[in-house]
Amino acid sequence: MNKLFIFFSCLISIGVCVSCNQLDTGKVDEKKFLDLASIDSSVKPGDNFYLYVNGRWVNKTKIPASQSGVGGFTDLYYETQDVLHHLLDSLSKANLTSGSIQQKVGDYYASGMDSATIDKRGLEPLKPYLAKIAGLANSSAIIQFAAELQTEGLNGLFNVNIGPDEKNSKSNIVIFGQGGLGLPDRDYYFKKDSGNLAVVKAYRTYVNKIFRLLGDDSLTAAKKTTLVYNLEKQMAESHKTNVQLRDPQSNYHKESVAVLDKQMPVFAWKSTLSAMGITIDSVNLMQPAFYAKLNNLLGTAGMESWKAYLQFHTADANMMTLGSDFYRANFDYNGKALGGQQEMKPRWDRIITSVDGNLGEGLGKIYVELYFSSEAKARMLELVNNLQIAFEERINNLVWMSDSTKAKAKDKLHAFTKKIGYPDKWRDYSKVAIDKGKFFENRISCHKNEYQRQLAKIGKPVDKTEWGITTPTINAYYNPNFNEIVFPAGILQPPFFNPAADDAVNYGGIGMVIGHEMTHGFDDQGAQYDKDGNLKNWWGRSDSVKFVSYTKAVNAEYDGFMAIDTFHVNGALTTGENIADLGGLAIAYDAFKLTKQGQDTVRIDGLTPDERFFISFATAWRSKYKDEFSRQLVNVDPHAPDRYRVIGTLENFNPFYITFNIKEGDKMYKPDADRIKIW
Repeated sequence: MNKLFIFFSCLISIGVCVSCNQLDTGKVDEKKFLDLASIDSSVKPGDNFYLYVNGRWVNKTKIPASQSGVGGFTDLYYETQDVLHHLLDSLSKANLTSGSIQQKVGDYYASGMDSATIDKRGLEPLKPYLAKIAGLANSSAIIQFAAELQTEGLNGLFNVNIGPDEKNSKSNIVIFGQGGLGLPDRDYYFKKDSGNLAVVKAYRTYVNKIFRLLGDDSLTAAKKTTLVYNLEKQMAESHKTNVQLRDPQSNYHKESVAVLDKQMPVFAWKSTLSAMGITIDSVNLMQPAFYAKLNNLLGTAGMESWKAYLQFHTADANMMTLGSDFYRANFDYNGKALGGQQEMKPRWDRIITSVDGNLGEGLGKIYVELYFSSEAKARMLELVNNLQIAFEERINNLVWMSDSTKAKAKDKLHAFTKKIGYPDKWRDYSKVAIDKGKFFENRISCHKNEYQRQLAKIGKPVDKTEWGITTPTINAYYNPNFNEIVFPAGILQPPFFNPAADDAVNYGGIGMVIGHEMTHGFDDQGAQYDKDGNLKNWWGRSDSVKFVSYTKAVNAEYDGFMAIDTFHVNGALTTGENIADLGGLAIAYDAFKLTKQGQDTVRIDGLTPDERFFISFATAWRSKYKDEFSRQLVNVDPHAPDRYRVIGTLENFNPFYITFNIKEGDKMYKPDADRIKIW
């Protein structure tokens, strides 16, 4: 089942994690812990601190042809991929106990690496699906087929998830979200700028190639491509924008199945849910307009359009398991047109991503046993606790918030669940069947197992021990329904965290990450949830009014930043991440000042502790992306470009001005009265 992104706020875009690898630019001396060789002294710290710290790296670093970008996160991602590559290679060749998680992970990887068998099988695994589609006779059969695909983890037509009821976070509910599109976002179907039109053209070319690979002649493929695109465009008209999706109140619509059945008789809610193995009285219909539109299109679009749509999307959902021709066609669209890549990543890299996506906790369990220490977890918990202390003090000192709201904010802060490194209990994959010669079936078996695991949650108490990302992932997140902050082992590595490094480096790196996730509990979305994870107002009226005024100031500032070409950062889309960055750095700095080094003036490598803190922060966020990928991020990513995550945060932070003697006339200078201070 699809994990809807609105459910938790991540540190970076998930898309960035899985689509970019490292450029080997040389190892930094681990005894120094900071890459001081990348500092460009020709740039004044007060004019552009991002380029001051990273200028030489930016100038010398080239993005490999197979990548969309490079940087702190992406370099660490690929270093971890190298570790996993060695691990999975070893497991795939070892004689392991049948049924063990090591055997299943190793054999799954081996089946994905066996490109000769995958290519030889060709369309064979997909033929039963195509035969079913060919035999569909009416709209009822269409929706039943789409429902059956859900049981195999294929969410082409609509998105469904099992998760906490937004207003009763202790109980799980079935959640339906908008879906059905092939382009990254609804706006791609309507924008007319040249970059957007190039993406649309590449997508239509991809759809056409898939139909040709499925056996259609050129005329039939062209006709079906138009039918699919036009049907998707009609669905897109009903989609909420990415900005509208950020409002949790307007995306919560708990409705009875009986009422929905009457409102949308063609979608046939009761029988559709039954086909998915679900029996329930009510659901959360997050975007009702999409389902009303879908109900209409099921009755009016025509069987020819719907069959073409299902043929393409079923093939697209399985393209990795159908052979090199299918993946190459997908790469031309996703890799080249959207990501700017000129070459495909090596097969092992792609298959590792598939292992992580389908047997992720099995892989993660093996990974942490070999590569993550209890000492690292203990040091990390110390940092988290120090930041929690610092955050409480900042709440105490807020001049714009009333004492009664402060008390509730502190209650929420102290109710945080802290997840560090890896889960306390691991998922059960005993029912997953893995065959070294059948990559397609292995993936479906994983999907079916996960679907049944999700079904078992319906109507049951929420298990707050669950993790939303896997252990090796280079990311972190805050989940408002669980009121939790989560830091997997993957991100607990340099440049973010190094148990051997001085506190300035760690608090500027992972400390900011911790503070960022904590602040998500109090950004414009997270602040709408109480300490128990319920969508419930806990603010005093005057406090809420003041908070909204601050968020508007954040939006206005980031709207002014130029992302690429003529495209500005979308302040409304990036509000939550920008607030989290502003709060995260401030909390990390205050926590750093609680340490011995933070209260000292002893220099290391000629730098004061505060200088090391800020340089560590800016180094962690260095990046370079292909133009195509940057344009995609502007449209869909809730994060500002990395350089503005540094610049926009620092130009509002007084200790930065003091540390680097920022004066009026410097480009990053803002009068103290204009500096945004929320948390």
